[in-house]
Amino acid sequence: MTAEPSPGAPPVRRSVLVIAGPGEPAQRLRTALDAGDSVNEYRLLRLDAEPVQQPAADAAVLLTPILRRRLTPDLDLVERFFDRGGAAAARQWTVVASATIGEPGYRKSGMIGEESVSQPATNPVARAWTALEDLVRDALPPPLTILRPAALADAEGEDLFSQLLSAKVATVVAGFNPTLQLLTVTDLAAAVSHAIEQPRDGVFNVAPAAAVPLHRALELAGTARLPLPGPLHRLLRPAGETAYLRYPWTVSGDRIRQRLGFIPKTSSAAAAVGGADPGPPDDDWGMDRGYIAAKSRGILRFLHDRWWRVETRGLEHIPRVGGAVLVGVHRGHQPWDGAMVLHLVYRELGRVVRFLTHPTLLKFPFITPFMGGLGGVPAFQGNADKVLADGHLLGIFPEGIRGAFRLYHDVYRLGSFGRHDFVKLALRYRVPIIPFVTVGSAEVFPILGKIHWRWWRRWSEWPFLPITPTMSLIPLPSKWHTLFLEPIDVDELPPPSAVDDAATVSELSREVKRRLQKAMDEMRRRRRSIWYGSIFEPPSESR
Repeated sequence: MTAEPSPGAPPVRRSVLVIAGPGEPAQRLRTALDAGDSVNEYRLLRLDAEPVQQPAADAAVLLTPILRRRLTPDLDLVERFFDRGGAAAARQWTVVASATIGEPGYRKSGMIGEESVSQPATNPVARAWTALEDLVRDALPPPLTILRPAALADAEGEDLFSQLLSAKVATVVAGFNPTLQLLTVTDLAAAVSHAIEQPRDGVFNVAPAAAVPLHRALELAGTARLPLPGPLHRLLRPAGETAYLRYPWTVSGDRIRQRLGFIPKTSSAAAAVGGADPGPPDDDWGMDRGYIAAKSRGILRFLHDRWWRVETRGLEHIPRVGGAVLVGVHRGHQPWDGAMVLHLVYRELGRVVRFLTHPTLLKFPFITPFMGGLGGVPAFQGNADKVLADGHLLGIFPEGIRGAFRLYHDVYRLGSFGRHDFVKLALRYRVPIIPFVTVGSAEVFPILGKIHWRWWRRWSEWPFLPITPTMSLIPLPSKWHTLFLEPIDVDELPPPSAVDDAATVSELSREVKRRLQKAMDEMRRRRRSIWYGSIFEPPSESR
């Protein structure tokens, strides 16, 4: 094992082989390595060349070749190299693999760690990279460092994402706009240098902390989009690759930061334009304030002011700055009640409520970019933490999908609040809890019955196919009323240590539920019609 330099000692000079397939990426990586701060001496070795006899180099970097315009590695070329004794080329190895070993999916919309890669993989691309990592582990002795870089934004690269970003027109999957991370050759070279100078046996993701939506990355790169339906796109692309253009596969770079001290210098958005300043930072989940402003002037304004004629009280309870957890009641199985609250808060306060979105919604085309553009956040613990840590408003419907699919005769009775995560979030980040109720949204798509269709349940992951008067196509023009209740302020919350006290958390959750149910009952009692009238106006005095 190569000894690590003691703290304060000058860096050890090593001879390093950069081993790669034919093509320009390896030369650019070597150039970037030479231009860095490393004292090492680098030279190239082709994978298809005769291996150098040991001791040819102190260290070697295997830059795994990727098939042209593909996402999969050239396993045959790597295997032939080791069959010819290539493992003897160096005493210390760093293998550059790929973050695409983490399968994309609507349930993986977060920053995935190295240990979260599913085994066995079901996606052919992920299986190929799993086979590559198994191959090098069998062929090479420890310490073996495996780097899993995000998509490389290389104007002259031959892999799929480099080709997409450098093309004049790129085919994308219609109705989807996944977030992804982009890495420059310079940052990849810096990660390789860290791995050589601090040998560690293990796997490390290499990716910027922030992601960028695919459509935004293509726009920054000057590439026009050609949307194709998913089935057609799958016919044109090799098996499994279309999924990487539909769903996120973003990864966490915490481990390489903590153990090797490496942090990419260039953001994903900047990498898309070759390292230049891309302007204001992008949102990890695709939120676009310009998109929100446009929808608020158009469809959302029409629905709010004309179609549902929403009346609101209690807006003063929402803080103008800082985080808060908005806890609401979701009905109607489509996310229009959340969209109306988002529109109202944005229009009146200039703030965006980041609603947690159930993963099953992200399966459907066009819903994902719509929800993401409006600030929706996939409902995962890490995402909720980041929203509050950044000082934003977080919107939660704690009944989850069960509340959205309640039959109409039972819609105004609250169900279980599940794991009470909203309470734990408020305690952890010391932010107020603001309950809110909308009466009227349940009548938009009243669920009068249900069909237990096995194929539909398996495909959509909905509990059943709802039967509504308009079959969920045209929302009915019911009259809406939204009430924001007095918040449970920070000074009313138990101490942060109570986050681990199940009884305290459960009691606070029940208190919020009691307030919501009481407000909903009172609002219903005052309502005289589903279609018109105001429940906020005081009743006229009898003469």
